[in-house]
Amino acid sequence: MVKPIMKDIFFLGQKSEKATRADLQVGKDLEDTLEANREGCVGMAANMIGVKKRVIIVNMGLVDLVMFNPVLLKADTPYEAEEGCLSLVGVRKTTRYQN
Repeated sequence: MVKPIMKDIFFLGQKSEKATRADLQVGKDLEDTLEANREGCVGMAANMIGVKKRVIIVNMGLVDLVMFNPVLLKADTPYEAEEGCLSLVGVRKTTRYQN
């Protein structure tokens, strides 16, 4: 189901909880919501649709990848970027990694 985009700064700043099998629908909702916002979005987290769970979706070019409880194991070759967010107004500088 396409969900509305959460814009409440207080909610967005809260720590998310571990996802469980009971949260599989959150992944489907993220798929539907990303599809509805495809022209302005390449990925989103569950808190962006009002769910405080560790679930994200990222467009990988040809496919969308849903991840439950993702963990970044290694990052190298940092670079500065500017990104926007459907939940926040404007763009912000951020550090991303080549690998």
